[in-house]
Order: sequence, then structure tokens, then C-alpha cells
Amino acid sequence: MKSPERRSAMIQLAATGGLLAVSTVAPPALAAQSKPESDAHKQPSKPSLPVPSADFPFTSKFVEVLGSRMHYIDEGEGDPILFLHGNPTSSYLWRNVIPFLKNQGRAIAVDNIGFGKSDKPDIGYTFAEHRRYLEAFIAKLGLKNITLVIHDWGSALGFDYASRNAANVKGVAFMEAIVPPVFPMESYEKMGPQMGPLFRAMRDPVKGPKMIIEKNMFIEELMPNAGVMRSLSEVEMNAYRAPFLDPATRKPILVWPLQLPIGGVPADVTQSMLAYGEWMIGTEVPKLHLYASPGALNPPALSAHFASSLKNIETAYVGLGTHFIQEDNPEAIGRAIADWHRRISAPTTAS
Repeated sequence: MKSPERRSAMIQLAATGGLLAVSTVAPPALAAQSKPESDAHKQPSKPSLPVPSADFPFTSKFVEVLGSRMHYIDEGEGDPILFLHGNPTSSYLWRNVIPFLKNQGRAIAVDNIGFGKSDKPDIGYTFAEHRRYLEAFIAKLGLKNITLVIHDWGSALGFDYASRNAANVKGVAFMEAIVPPVFPMESYEKMGPQMGPLFRAMRDPVKGPKMIIEKNMFIEELMPNAGVMRSLSEVEMNAYRAPFLDPATRKPILVWPLQLPIGGVPADVTQSMLAYGEWMIGTEVPKLHLYASPGALNPPALSAHFASSLKNIETAYVGLGTHFIQEDNPEAIGRAIADWHRRISAPTTAS
């Protein structure tokens, strides 16, 4: 367990990253909002909410996708509500959110290929390959009229899918998302004096593997000390460690930072994000943005930007948090999504 001073410094790093992303990438009007005035959005202290449960009370299911097994949980009946996680998590991240949704539809949380209990085939784990496995998973389960609940790289995969399959998407609830104007990023310098060097190091062919493969930095350092405001229990930490106990299994974690579009690289991911960013602006598909304070990728000012620039969108403040806000505010997230989902699912009356 790291010292309180170390945790405080890491949380401040996460918060700084979010605000820098807003101030350096977004329009000036958005940057001006990056210093919220309300007490609710001032520099937070450690949450005093009830501690979320470490239990994962769901039955594991597996389906063969492109020659490998993908793990998922499947609770409830009706139109699918598909939960997509990012790096370095799994369906375990959604364990305390799903109970609020499973009575409103078929709540499905999948482990991305290479993560959680899904297989780790010998592939590159690029954005394009994750997209291929996700789309094959959706097709294999025959999911129609999907509500996407997405986070981190799950948001990139989810928005990419929605932008190309809008007729099959009922709505999108997103949080701490990898979306314009946060990414694509022009350069490491635009990321600021703390986040820029960090991501440059993670993408270095020598330093990156040492940080992520050898030291398991995402799970042992960034997630517990910068990504979550409360202290994760040993049971919870072990659940996140379990898929990556052997350093040889950590390639999927290493590759995701390499896929972030910085300075136009990788080109395909840059184009995908720009494309779904344009789709977000034009589409009438219902959207819900959930955000926390101070946030990391999506600070409060960015949610205000979404509210003023996207169509058919609602926003919901869920409390104090940085990046993995499901670990600090699962009830607020679950209730907000449930309320929104209930309304977008209600039959419309003819005028």
C-alpha cells in the first residue's frame, strides 16, 4: 500500500492530465470552463461513501469468437445493454453497476480479447483487432437494438461500432471516454509537462515494456493510486491482477498506449476517432455522459462542452473520482444509467 502522500500525488497527476487535455485541445471557451466554481467540483478529498462490494456474483459464460474463447456475463432479459471496458480492466469493473440495469434488459459485460477471462491469442492487440473481435462477438450473440455502456478504450470501440452501425444502437452511455476533443492529440507537448513524458515513455520500445510488462505499472501503480480515489481492497486488486500474473500475458496492456493517436500515429486509429467524433456531433442517437470531479480524461468542463455541442445528450455528475469512476461511484452511475435507459426505452406516443 502506497503512502497517503504518494496517493495524493498520483491523484493530482490524473486530475492534471484531464484539465490539461481540456485546456490544450479544446476550444478556448471550453478551456475557460476548466476551473469550475462550485464547491462540488473543487479539489476533492477521499470519498466517504459506502465501500463498493468486491464480489462478482455472476455466472461466467464463454463463446468462441474467431477461434478464441471470449468471456462474458449475461444477466436479465430484453434488449441488450452491452458493457465495454478498457485498459487494464475487465467485466469485473462493472460488477456494482450491472445490478441497477439487469431488470431493464439483457445486461452483458464482455472481457475484451486478451483481458479478464478471455483467451490471449497470438495477435497484435491493435485497435483494429479488438474491433474485429468485438464485432464478431456481437454477431455471434445476435445482439440487436443495443444500448452501449462504455469506458476508456471500451468507449473508443463502442463509439466506433455505433458510428458504423447506428441502426443497431438504441443509445450510448459513456464515461472517462477516449473521444474528441481529448484525442486525437497533436503532440506529446500538447499533453503537458507531466502527461506528455509519461506517454512518451510508455510508447518507447525499451522503457515501455519495462514499465508495463516488467513492473505491471497499470495495475500496480496507475489504477490504484491515480485511477481510483478510495483504496482498493486486496480482493479487488487480486481480481485485476489475476489475468496478468505472468509478465508474458501483459502484451494487451502494453499495446493500448501505443494505439493512442498522438501526432497522427497510428493513422488508422486517428481516422477512426475523427470519424466517430463527427458522428457524435451529428447523430440523434440518445447519449448520456457520466462524469466525476476532478476526472481524468473527462473533467466537468468537458461534460459541459458535450452538453452544448452534441444532440440528444444528457449529462450526469456522479461524485468524486478520477478515471475508474465505477470503483468510486457505482451506485450513482448505475442509477443514472437506469433512469436514462428507462426513458429512452419507453414507447413513444403518436401525436
